[in-house]
Amino acid sequence: MKNFKFKIYDNNYNVKIVSHEDNQINLEVNGTAYTVEMKSEVKKPKTPTLVRSAAKTPAAPKVNPGSANTKVVAPIPGVVVSVDVKIGDEVKVDDRLLVLDAMKMENHITAEKAGTVSAIHVTAGQQVLQSDVLIELS
Repeated sequence: MKNFKFKIYDNNYNVKIVSHEDNQINLEVNGTAYTVEMKSEVKKPKTPTLVRSAAKTPAAPKVNPGSANTKVVAPIPGVVVSVDVKIGDEVKVDDRLLVLDAMKMENHITAEKAGTVSAIHVTAGQQVLQSDVLIELS
């Protein structure tokens, strides 16, 4: 198969690999036959393994049922696409209050509690951060 020449401490060695099967190698060193068993190596991956933590779910709007005013906050950062209510409107649970565009997806922000819109803190096209107050209900 292959021939190699080694020089170790001023001694010359001619090594000829006769056969190689699995982890057994038959070779000749200066005409003397040897059978060598190779040790299996633990192969390390060349690229690092990516370990991700569990995805955090966006916080739902916080509602305090005992409070006179309920603040609807942004669950994620984004851009307000439209505000679907105005001050003085009566809203029921699950009525759409506004649409928030985040990561190229439209998120419908709905009322978690029935009430009257008492304040609107955003306009269409405005960028908001997570936990910014969007609308207040009373």
